[in-house]
Amino acid sequence: RDVPVPHPAGHSRLLSSMSGLVVWWDPPAPGPENMAADELLAAESVRTGQALVRVYGWIEPTVSLGGFQRLADAQACAALAGLPLVRRPSGGGAIVHGSDLTYAVAVPRGHPWGGDPQVLYDAFHTALAGLLLEQGIAARLHPGRDRGAGDELRFLCFDRRARGDLVIEAGDQPDGHKILGSAQRRLQAAVLQHGSLLEESLSGLAEEVRHPGLHELHPASAGRPVGRLAEAWLVRVAALTGGPLVRREESFIESHAAETAEKAARFRSPAWLGRR
Repeated sequence: RDVPVPHPAGHSRLLSSMSGLVVWWDPPAPGPENMAADELLAAESVRTGQALVRVYGWIEPTVSLGGFQRLADAQACAALAGLPLVRRPSGGGAIVHGSDLTYAVAVPRGHPWGGDPQVLYDAFHTALAGLLLEQGIAARLHPGRDRGAGDELRFLCFDRRARGDLVIEAGDQPDGHKILGSAQRRLQAAVLQHGSLLEESLSGLAEEVRHPGLHELHPASAGRPVGRLAEAWLVRVAALTGGPLVRREESFIESHAAETAEKAARFRSPAWLGRR
């Protein structure tokens, strides 16, 4: 059943093919199942003509590689030894999941957000930046670094700074502390974007692969449920489309269990993981 979340202007309208946002809040799952569900989300967006979002966690700390990263680079990182690895269909740098909120958004290529890659990226990042600023958190979008900075050579996503990354000003970090990064995959009929909102650094890992999250950079946020923050964030994203946020009560991954299991086999295979 669809549950409309009130539009900021007090309206609640039915979704058209180009307005509104449909969201599923899924329970934690293993990496291959999460990636399989996200590809299915892209197919569903094409079928419905809508912008669809899946928000989820990970059943255990997991490293997701960008679609174009080398497996050998992950295996050479001693600080990540023993953690499960999965390769995303989207690009970008590797992310150590386990203390983040992960989202996937899929839109048809004909959607207003399906053309320029930066438009979809900025829609999500700008909405959260504005929400955090209203809560007294010094958040901003990073302008990106020059190619000479070598960001593409940095293995971890949160060591990179791309145009539109969401950073928080804290301490003496001139580039700010990145708390939200996203990456895309442009499919034949849809655009799939992954994003990771870092809540806090993941305990038990070596310092070189840990990054401070929202709760450490702004301790007052630690007492606020991240789910409530994410809900308010997505309401704002939906408003950018001119429509409401519609929350599905069921889990996407559970309601597509058979298809997810079948597709997860590819993401679990050594051939996919080692394709680069």
